Amino acid sequence: MINITQNKTAIPMLDIKAQHEPLKEEIKQALKDILDSGQFILGPNVRSFEQETAAYFRVDNAAALASGTDALYLCLRALDIKEGDEVITTPFTFIATAEAIAYVNATPVFTDIDRYSLNMDVSKIEEKITPKTRAIVVVHLFGRPADMDEIMELARKHNLKVIEDCAQSFGALYKDRRAGSIGDAGCFSFYPSKNLGAYGDGGMMITGNRDVCEKVKLLRNHGTVAPYRHSFIGYNSRLDEIQAAILRIKLKHIEEYNRKRRDLARIYTSVLGDVVQCPAETSDRTHVYHQYTIRVPAREKVSAALKDNNVSSVVYYPTPLHLQEAFHYLGYRKGDLPESEAAADEVLSIPVYPELEPEKAEFIAGIILKTVRD
Repeated sequence: MINITQNKTAIPMLDIKAQHEPLKEEIKQALKDILDSGQFILGPNVRSFEQETAAYFRVDNAAALASGTDALYLCLRALDIKEGDEVITTPFTFIATAEAIAYVNATPVFTDIDRYSLNMDVSKIEEKITPKTRAIVVVHLFGRPADMDEIMELARKHNLKVIEDCAQSFGALYKDRRAGSIGDAGCFSFYPSKNLGAYGDGGMMITGNRDVCEKVKLLRNHGTVAPYRHSFIGYNSRLDEIQAAILRIKLKHIEEYNRKRRDLARIYTSVLGDVVQCPAETSDRTHVYHQYTIRVPAREKVSAALKDNNVSSVVYYPTPLHLQEAFHYLGYRKGDLPESEAAADEVLSIPVYPELEPEKAEFIAGIILKTVRD
């Protein structure tokens, strides 16, 4: 029996303070060591974090960067994607995915999503490929890996690069490989709300291609090949020592964090699976639930009921990218990508952070269940 008595304490979408509490002494010591060292940029913590992340993903190369957006952008630059090229991606994602394509003056080409996974519908990708297509940027949305076997087969057939946008999927598994280690490169965000979150901005690119990684490392530091020698125009996208140290500490706990998210997801699905569309799970991949996102036609009614009970919820994403004003120049119109547009009208994300108590997840699920059935 699920108790849905009026909740007196607010339940946020995320509780960063709760995650910090058991780590604070270790983090304080790490910060003290950095302050004592006087080395704050591209120091030993950054190098160690790159090595530890590469080992976690079983790849040879990793480049720590200032943000996940920079990871996508500099990766595209390193892969020589440029003006006149087309890059296929999803419209149902955060704008950074397509922004990075626009940054290199390439053209984002949006393909529709699968109704159940909310990831790119692989059956619709090939029809978008033209002689100008150079790459596919795959998003593992909300923590669920996309259909990588089919995408990689298409890429091989058409000689395309594959960049995995893993901003929401750190630690997710596709068969026996981690998301991000399958394509030509994987790009990660360490924004504080992510499964592996910094206490500020941060990003990472991983790849099996040493040349691509070395070019990204040059790009992140003004194209510097030696002190005051610059082989090309670069950027300033360096992860600082403080963020790297914090991320190294939290990386040791990522499996536990993701397990707890999955435990909460099971509670939600067990209660709600018959009344709303819950996140798609299949036996060949591991969802890490950056968000637990349901589809419910009565979204406003459900979100209002949650708010009345001091429970946060968020709509990711209310307007697909092909209908955003920023991409008006691409010429898309309402109705062009119907599954993405339908999802935008029905999705609702509810709290699923590791520190959320299971009884609170049951309480949240109970509110949704009662609201949908009433």
